[in-house]
Amino acid sequence: MQLESLQLLNFRNYNKANLEFSPHLNVFVGQNAQGKTNLIEAIYFLSLTRSHRAKSDKELIAFSQNQLSVSGNVSRLQGKLVLDIVLSDKGRITKVNHLKQSKLSDYIGHLPVVLFAPEDLQLIKGAPSLRRKFLDIDLGQIKPLYLTEISQYNHVLKQRNSYLKTNQTIDMVFLSVLDEQLITYGSQVIRQRLKFIDKLSTKAKQHHLQISNQQEELSISYQSSIKLTEGKSIEDAFRQQLKKQLDRDLFKKNTSVGPHRDDVLFSINNIEASFGSQGQHRSLILSLKLAEIDLIRETIGDYPILLLDDVMSELDNHRQLKLLENIHKNVQTFITTTSLDHLHQVPNDIQLFHIEKGKIIQETAVH
Repeated sequence: MQLESLQLLNFRNYNKANLEFSPHLNVFVGQNAQGKTNLIEAIYFLSLTRSHRAKSDKELIAFSQNQLSVSGNVSRLQGKLVLDIVLSDKGRITKVNHLKQSKLSDYIGHLPVVLFAPEDLQLIKGAPSLRRKFLDIDLGQIKPLYLTEISQYNHVLKQRNSYLKTNQTIDMVFLSVLDEQLITYGSQVIRQRLKFIDKLSTKAKQHHLQISNQQEELSISYQSSIKLTEGKSIEDAFRQQLKKQLDRDLFKKNTSVGPHRDDVLFSINNIEASFGSQGQHRSLILSLKLAEIDLIRETIGDYPILLLDDVMSELDNHRQLKLLENIHKNVQTFITTTSLDHLHQVPNDIQLFHIEKGKIIQETAVH
């Protein structure tokens, strides 16, 4: 997988930009607040049609403009393709090879990315919603149908919660119809998440053992709000739990169980990782990102693109080396940094981009 070029129009502080990339390592160098992360964000946006940091899509559109466009030429094992996104007040238009895509699941997955940013450390100690978002993004890239399943679930969940909130008298027959739809879509979501976590945990465990010099064993488990037991289907367990929580849901006027309430638990040597040191957290997230790369490669048959946003300075020499050992030559990588001094053991075939106040100076790749 390779992003050969990127074209921006009115994206953040770039009114117009056209970049061509190395198939290996691309480094955006510049001081803070010059636009380095905006380029990482643009690649992420091209992949997933959303920003990893903006609260609103409108933030992405350059000041005094009413729309933006991001385009990229992608080379995959199956061949080349062109991706386009136009974002305006009227909404978002996505195209693959100049053909408009009506569904998100038809677009996402053409340019899989793995992002490693400083805020990823919040995955360990942050709110459960961050870990659910992590699951949804990764699963959506390797199995686009999952996006449809989670969308269907969220739609019924919204209907159920709205019905509980706005009706003084509850029609139990109608509520049971909503419940069955919630069970159908929710069970599909949970089933996909369980499979994903099982595979991810195996791969992350291997990487973490290597990074910690065989001293630490990482495990990742899915924490469901539904009591899942052997011999009982997810659907039956979900149905039983909804009945058990019915009085509570009627009183609180919301839905207390389902994948929207689930979580992911990280443990190191059988102790919750949230109690670990900063160094352990960095090793865990690094292991997680390397496992994501492996899993995407195994699932789609091609490597994803790796985006490293200001994280090399967060990693010591040992962790930097482990990262670069795993990605060199196989994974097209984009790094932002304020100085090349942070980069140790960097291969010599890199493409440098110097960023200053939204202006990009591209150096010829060194070989």
